[in-house]
Amino acid sequence: MASPGPSQTPTQRVAVVIPAKDESARIAATVRSARAIPHVDLVLVVDDGSEDATQHVARDAGAVVVRHSHNRGKASAMETGAAVVAMRDVEDAPPRLLLFLDGDLGESAVHAAPLIPPVLDGIADMAIALLPPQTGAGGRGMVVGLARRSIHAMTGWLPSQPLSGIRCLTREAFEAATPLAHGWGVETGLSIDLVSKGFVALEVPCDLRHRASGTDLAGQLHRAGQYRDVLLAVNARRLRRMVTKSGPRRRTSRAT
Repeated sequence: MASPGPSQTPTQRVAVVIPAKDESARIAATVRSARAIPHVDLVLVVDDGSEDATQHVARDAGAVVVRHSHNRGKASAMETGAAVVAMRDVEDAPPRLLLFLDGDLGESAVHAAPLIPPVLDGIADMAIALLPPQTGAGGRGMVVGLARRSIHAMTGWLPSQPLSGIRCLTREAFEAATPLAHGWGVETGLSIDLVSKGFVALEVPCDLRHRASGTDLAGQLHRAGQYRDVLLAVNARRLRRMVTKSGPRRRTSRAT
């Protein structure tokens, strides 16, 4: 749905939304770095039921903080963050773009800045960070492969990093994808839903660093949870497509 050339006004601002759980060791550096990103005038941390001091550390670093009393998952934290940003938007100004960051990016968070111009200028509705190889990553590509194949099969678009959660979206695009897919399936669901509806997605290289899942038991359990949630998100969208198959069909657009 993005159109070539500038489509946003010069006063368009950006809100950073950071879903976080038990990130007290890194959240301060992430918040301070995010505040330095051009066009950002609001950094919001959604503390998703942390058992450590994440909310206090984030607030001391300059973030607006909202907290879930118990862990509700990444998708819920993203929806809470977007709702709070909407309440803070100025009535007569364009709604802020939403830049979702991970809480463990630390000082590298500022390097998410390249995601903003394509969305700000109307080239894309959703810009997704392409990360360099991460030190210590121990996955074998099963979850990535499932997500990539599924997105391609359902939209015609073949992303390089379908699980990247560091994304900048217009408010229109975000609302078109809600309710979001549960848990770790949120990124795959976002891509399928938006590209299927004609929104334009674009992958942008960003020099970001985060804590990678290793090969220990915790890392294996994390990837198993990812695989489950991605599969659930894909199957839910396949079922929805089957149910609505006989009705009017939306135009599908292949993103750049």
